[in-house]
Amino acid sequence: MVSLVCSLRHHSDEVTCCAFSPSLLATGSGDKTIRVYGTADFSELPYSPLSGHGYGVHCCRFSACGLFLLSCSTDGSCIVWRADTGGVTAALQHPGRSPLRVCALAPDSSLLLAGATDGTVALWDFPSRTLRRCSTVSEASVVACCFSPCGQIFVTGCTQGDLKIWDVDIGFLCSQKDAHDLGVTCCTFAPQFIVDGSCVEFRLASCGQDSLLKIWIVSQREGAAYDMKLLHTLTAQSAPVLSCAFSSDGELVVSGSVDKSVAVYNVNLGTLLHTLKQHDRYVTAVAVSPTSPWIATGSMDRTVNVWRIGDGGDTTAPESKETLCQGKKLPGHSRLLLADWSECDVQTWLCEEGLDELVGVFKAHNIDGPELSQLNKETVAELGIESVGLRGRLLRKIEALKAEQSSSDAPDEFLCPITRELMKDPVIAADGYSYERESMESWIRGKNKTSPMTNLPLQTTLLTPNRSLRMAITRWKSSQ
Repeated sequence: MVSLVCSLRHHSDEVTCCAFSPSLLATGSGDKTIRVYGTADFSELPYSPLSGHGYGVHCCRFSACGLFLLSCSTDGSCIVWRADTGGVTAALQHPGRSPLRVCALAPDSSLLLAGATDGTVALWDFPSRTLRRCSTVSEASVVACCFSPCGQIFVTGCTQGDLKIWDVDIGFLCSQKDAHDLGVTCCTFAPQFIVDGSCVEFRLASCGQDSLLKIWIVSQREGAAYDMKLLHTLTAQSAPVLSCAFSSDGELVVSGSVDKSVAVYNVNLGTLLHTLKQHDRYVTAVAVSPTSPWIATGSMDRTVNVWRIGDGGDTTAPESKETLCQGKKLPGHSRLLLADWSECDVQTWLCEEGLDELVGVFKAHNIDGPELSQLNKETVAELGIESVGLRGRLLRKIEALKAEQSSSDAPDEFLCPITRELMKDPVIAADGYSYERESMESWIRGKNKTSPMTNLPLQTTLLTPNRSLRMAITRWKSSQ
């Protein structure tokens, strides 16, 4: 049995990753932030959100002890945060400043690994935060990596579809070519491994653009090379599978897909146990708690759903299926369009923005979302708000809210691929893609002479104004 515990709706852009520690849940997003929640009631911690990345966050991971939280981003940095305070302990930069797509920490927290779009992995000594080496492991972007539970090897997956096994000096051990023929999207080891005499055996899950989740047996006999054998090919999902995670006992594997579903499988039998369908868009991230019966799933719909897996007998689960924040139930208004907000949603928003004194006025005038969106200088004055400064603050907050919602709900082709924000001055680069001029110029100034989308060299740094796209964005904004 799997039941929905709560939905967290605090991110303003797509959720790209989520991770559990024994007591916390972290979620990362294209909105450049990481949010952290306590697993006792899934309320957001006081220091959350964490802001430090210049571009969207691609991956977040906790150390095994739960003391540190890692995040990596298109900005080429991997930030190490204190999980108890939210303080930054280190900001590690890829030597070539290449965008980072994935990061991993060894089980004993001795090594930090990050995979980049230029086909390299950077390996740091974690205690000293010093770079050990940066090596090319693929001709394509490295989008997946994970350490084995013993910490002696790691696996990388790339957009060409290969899985490769390496030792901790980035020495090549073996590979599975075209493991996913349209590209790997994620890989993860089961927490346990088996030692049988002179043989050690691991289980590895990988998923890809081919809509498949695969379970592999990775083994080595003393004195022999590593070997990978396919155990199961799991086919319950009908579109690319973007993320996968094992349960803490290694008995279950969970995967999220472009078909908006979450699948839960029995690892040993290779059978489907549950299909969860609560998200409105692609499921981009899944995570399983190491100590509690929780599954977290993140999506392009900007929500994180927390599920309980088990017989329902645990009385410590949060009672509410609403988002929790500072002990108050919120109606999840941040997920809705302003036109769909109720009077209660508007009043909650006022409190969040520090405009508590206006709640009574808005309640007396029955101001809901559509009414809020139409407020201007004249109508605000008619509400009887005497303070000019307060009226100004309110109008600025409303304009900022409308601008944020316009960006969040814009068609994907109107968003800059680098910042994931609505473009104001779109330009066409040599790779044929359109970007926000300021962002692309900054990308090129940062010694990135490759395409942010394809990782191929840009034949020229010339940027051409995309006037037709700019006009389309203007028309769309006018219609909102």
